[in-house]
Amino acid sequence: MIASCLCYLLLPAARLCRALSHAFFTCRKNALLAKSSSPQVEGDFAMAPQGLDQEECEGLLQQWREEGSSQVFSTVSEGPLVDKGLAQSSLALLMDYPGEQDAASEDKWCSRQLSDLQAAENLEEPSPAVLGEESLPEGEGPMWAAVPMQAGPQYADCTILPMGALAAEEWEEDPAVVAWSLAPEPMPQEEAPIWSFEGLGQLQPPPVEIPYHEILWREWEDFSTQLDAQGLEAGDGPQFQFTLMSYNILAQDLMQQSSELYLHCHPDILNWNYRFANLMQEFQHWDPDILCLQEVQEDHYWEQLEPSLRMMGFTCFYKRRTGCKTDGCAVCYKPTRFRLLCASPVEYFRPGLELLNRDNVGLVLLLQPLVPEGLGQVSVAPLCVANTHILYNPRRGDVKLAQMAILLAEVDKVARLSDGSHCPIILCGDLNSVPESPLYNFIRDGELQYDGMPAWKVSGQEDFSHQLYQRKLQAPLWPSALGITDGCQYVTSCHPKRSERRKYSRDFLLRFRFCSIACQRPVGLVLMEGVTDTKPERPAGWAESVLEEDMSEPEPEPEPVSPRTVGTIQHCLHLTSVYTHFLPQHCRPEVTTMPLGIGTTVDYIFFSAESCENGNRTDHRLYQDGTLKLLGRLSLLSEEILWAANGLPNPFCSSDHLCLLASFGMEVTAP
Repeated sequence: MIASCLCYLLLPAARLCRALSHAFFTCRKNALLAKSSSPQVEGDFAMAPQGLDQEECEGLLQQWREEGSSQVFSTVSEGPLVDKGLAQSSLALLMDYPGEQDAASEDKWCSRQLSDLQAAENLEEPSPAVLGEESLPEGEGPMWAAVPMQAGPQYADCTILPMGALAAEEWEEDPAVVAWSLAPEPMPQEEAPIWSFEGLGQLQPPPVEIPYHEILWREWEDFSTQLDAQGLEAGDGPQFQFTLMSYNILAQDLMQQSSELYLHCHPDILNWNYRFANLMQEFQHWDPDILCLQEVQEDHYWEQLEPSLRMMGFTCFYKRRTGCKTDGCAVCYKPTRFRLLCASPVEYFRPGLELLNRDNVGLVLLLQPLVPEGLGQVSVAPLCVANTHILYNPRRGDVKLAQMAILLAEVDKVARLSDGSHCPIILCGDLNSVPESPLYNFIRDGELQYDGMPAWKVSGQEDFSHQLYQRKLQAPLWPSALGITDGCQYVTSCHPKRSERRKYSRDFLLRFRFCSIACQRPVGLVLMEGVTDTKPERPAGWAESVLEEDMSEPEPEPEPVSPRTVGTIQHCLHLTSVYTHFLPQHCRPEVTTMPLGIGTTVDYIFFSAESCENGNRTDHRLYQDGTLKLLGRLSLLSEEILWAANGLPNPFCSSDHLCLLASFGMEVTAP
């Protein structure tokens, strides 16, 4: 009677032990598959299917015995009914019948287990292997871990495994099992293991989260000497110091139109109200004297940006892109530091010209620095500030060059002084060209031979050399009807005004009313009574000799047409970049934006300076100081640092570009 009852009770135990056996073989096979380099292992860690053939089971059992099987089931229960002999006999019997077993196999298993149970000395407590009767009290017995399996009809949803000696000795050394299991107790971070993977070195546990402002920390590089309280440099002579920021702030409309570029960002940090607050905080922190912005959305500018910047002490000028575009460029300055002389908006769109059918714009301001009153009668040269956002399309380098030529022509007109020279110039913005590209070299070196150059090569953004058809630049790049020479100057600016040129006023023209030629009857004139039959009489006192002397003067020669060089464009503004585009402390290139996770530089600040002929100089500045001196700049970041901050935008930086900031000094001269 007792034996039959025990057999009845052991029927559920048979199913449990079969599940335990299958779980054990599953985990051992997972470990072997994870250590194997076979290409058949798919996913992060391949999981074993339900059915195990006889050969696999015998191999796994042999390996288990060699490693020590006494610890496998020792943690299943602390009761005396489960000992080493029971575990080995049960597992050996299950090996004889892998997979699903019928009722006869269960009876055979029960009979064999009964003999083991009768040999046991203590029958005081029921074995916890018999489930369904009573759950284990909390804190007693083993902890169980759910191991997820691959989804599919051939795999189980999960396997139940004991977390005892096997978890401590076998799973810890096997990354396949460790990665999928739930540890019984959370390990302290300082004691977390370092997992080693073949070909990847050691995989460190994730570090403690670092604040964004520490990751994106930017150093100020100071090139100036000590400044006095008035912001003027002591040394060779006083200087007027000011700071300028150039920033592409990412128009909200453009961001929503290209939402696939910002899938890595949390939606909350892309909200305009969040971004606007961050941008204003950044403006207040750096407090520039001149602020040049790109991608400024028109409604945001008039409703939020302009009022807020006005409260910060700025006077703002804005130029929206032509056509149906909703963003544009803005230049803001502090009226306490500068006085506006003129403002010239620049539109690159030209009706009827296929080369200039894009809606990009620029803005050129001529500012007069205001020196402190305590310096007496001193003067500072005017400052020309140009801000633009050039076309993005990497394939249309011809359009980029034509747009830049228009901007340089406008800068040449605004910055030209009476003696033909130029006042100090700062040109900044998003030029959508990488450093050392032909467009970049043209701005820096003042000359470019473009004839036959592939259009995609002008900006260097992408490499389209593999394409069969490539648009190539041909001379002349733009038609003469544009009114701009190959020297990037307006045609009317190339010829000096002739002081001898006659001014055809009304009084001057009336003097020809009674000249000798006017008094002669034209040949072939039809005689009409009362109309052409009379001869005009010269009034008394009319000096005929003076008229004849005036008429004897040679007519002015027509203005010569400026010759156009073949395949070459030039400019004479002598510009150089504030940044060197390389971080020597990190041995990495500088980055101003990071589209699709790829860091690149497309934003620049150029200023008037003479380039150095000697390239072996050891300092950071590869130019000779002129009227405009670079006193400092805000360092940029590398691609790796931006990766650590989850790219751009992020909770700390609310644009997909980094701001550029530089400090300049201008010579103060006596009148």
